[in-house]
Amino acid sequence: MNAKKTPETYVVFLRGINVGGHHKVPMADLRQEMEKLGFKKVVTLLNSGNIIFDAPTDDPEQLEKIISNHLEQVFGFPIPTLIRPAKTIEQLFEENPFQKVEVTKDIRLYVSFLKNNPAVELDLPWASADHSYRILDVRDKTILSVLDLAVSNTPKAMEALEQFFGKEITTRNWKTVERVVKKL
Repeated sequence: MNAKKTPETYVVFLRGINVGGHHKVPMADLRQEMEKLGFKKVVTLLNSGNIIFDAPTDDPEQLEKIISNHLEQVFGFPIPTLIRPAKTIEQLFEENPFQKVEVTKDIRLYVSFLKNNPAVELDLPWASADHSYRILDVRDKTILSVLDLAVSNTPKAMEALEQFFGKEITTRNWKTVERVVKKL
C-alpha cells in the first residue's frame, strides 16, 4: 500500500451479504476482520455491510482488493467490495441530490456505487417504461435513482441497473447514506 502520514477515513459498501438469509456475515465478525487487517476506528453500520474505517493509504482500489480477498478467505464466498473516501460521501450528502424529488410514502431514493466508471451513457433522466424507476444522474461512479412503489409493486430497478452497469455495483437507500454521514 502507498503509505500516508495521516490516515484517511473510508467507507466500504459490501455487496450481497445478509440478504434473504444468504451469505451471512455477522457485523461483529466483520469489524474484527477489518481490525485484523490493521484498520483503525472500524465502525459497522446496519446489517447490509457498511463499514467506516481509517487506513494510512491513498489507494482505495488497493484497499478494495485487500479487503475483498481477505473477506472471501474468512467467510468462504466472494464479497464484492466498493470503497469511497469519506469526504466523497460527505460531499454527496451536502449536495443533497434528491432535493427536487417529492418524497411520499411510496418513493424510495437510492444511491448505487459502481466499481468502475460506466461504459454506457444514458439520456438522463432515464425512466423505465412504466415510470416506476428513474435514474436521475450518473457521476463519479455513482448512480442516483428513484423508485415509485405506487406505480409498480414488482419493480425491476435492480435488473435495469445491472443491465446498464453490470454486476460490480451495490445499492443503498438514501437513509443509509444519511446514517453513514452521521457516523463519520
